[in-house]
Amino acid sequence: MKRLLPIVLFAALVAVVAAGCRRDAVYADERSVRLEFSEEKVTFDTVFASMGTTTRMVKVYNRSKHDIELASVTLLHGRASRFRLNVDGDTSMVAQRVELQGGDSLHIYIQANIDPTESNAPFLRTDSIMFSNGQALPLEAYGRNAVYHRLKPTDTTWYVPIDCAAWRSDRPHVFLSPAAVLEGNTLTLGPGDELYFADGAMLVIDSAARLNAVGTAEQPVLFTSLRHDPWYRTLPGQWQTVWFYNFSTGNVMDHCVVENAVGGLRCYPGAGLTVTNTVIRNMSDAGIIGQTAAIEGSNLLVYDCLSSLVLIAGGDYSFDRCTLAHYWNYTSRDTTGVIVANYYPVHGGYVVGNLTRADFSNCIIYGTRSTGEVSLEAVEGYDFNYNFTNCLVRGSNWDEDPLFVDPAGDDYHLQDGSPAAGIGYNYDN
Repeated sequence: MKRLLPIVLFAALVAVVAAGCRRDAVYADERSVRLEFSEEKVTFDTVFASMGTTTRMVKVYNRSKHDIELASVTLLHGRASRFRLNVDGDTSMVAQRVELQGGDSLHIYIQANIDPTESNAPFLRTDSIMFSNGQALPLEAYGRNAVYHRLKPTDTTWYVPIDCAAWRSDRPHVFLSPAAVLEGNTLTLGPGDELYFADGAMLVIDSAARLNAVGTAEQPVLFTSLRHDPWYRTLPGQWQTVWFYNFSTGNVMDHCVVENAVGGLRCYPGAGLTVTNTVIRNMSDAGIIGQTAAIEGSNLLVYDCLSSLVLIAGGDYSFDRCTLAHYWNYTSRDTTGVIVANYYPVHGGYVVGNLTRADFSNCIIYGTRSTGEVSLEAVEGYDFNYNFTNCLVRGSNWDEDPLFVDPAGDDYHLQDGSPAAGIGYNYDN
């Protein structure tokens, strides 16, 4: 212990002397260093007016060996800008004396907030991040006005009722809460209608209500997620579902796109749906779920879903000229792409129903599951009628690679010489 004190005092003395001798940092002239950016332009694809956006990040690199200090990093339009910056934690309108060492980088986080206008068409807002060394990084955001559906604090229901008579097709609709078409009403959607859903939102078609969504090949009706910046553009599970409740019959969907949800189309007991010429993709559960329902499907492309079809507790189903592709890579996948059963388990027991019909014709049902992509599961004593006609099915008697052009790139056209030529989804419809 007697030797410790001199050693401690000596170390402290060295530290004090070193601090006293340390010179101030020496920076190169900031104008002599050219910065590099992780993006040449930061673009926000769709910003709904008054909602703001998710945050984008850009990296700024000093590739040189010289340390610099940027006198300022700010926005060209200053406080009038529709953009906001966070420069390595500095959220002021003007970040000053920003140090950037040689070979290092800094992070800039950007948000866009768009004011409403009277325009129904998309409009552009631009600005630039200005660096005091003379460089600039362009920013742009495409703004859109929208119709919003959201619960108010005073609402006593868990859903927002949709006023079908007042539906506007000249603007996109943004659902921030679950919404419902109530009994006795029909929601009619036409070419180019766009419905955007936030986390937890869904569209419910109530008993004795109807959905009539009819687009065109050039202008499909779109059911999609609210967030569309690059990371989220094809991410499954961002909203809930289109839910056809018990005994909602006469529903029609033609030339629609349904994407990025938990379950695409969910049909409950007694519900009836005809869905044609439609693409369903990026579902964290199933593309179509039928529970003792009646579904007619024709010319469907269903892909990047945990399962394409889950048909349970019986029902009446028919699918013609459909491509059901199973190349799911977000998580491990134990389930088959198509599940057909006359029951489903619940609370330690089963709900069972008669499967009157499950007909598949001219379909491609293929994927990465080498043991097969179809499960047929039945409880004895109930009807279980199914039929596959002229279908290429992984795990069946006709099991050949259909030679999709590029499943990894979501291109399910068939290559020349495909054994499945003439069946499956027809892109030209």
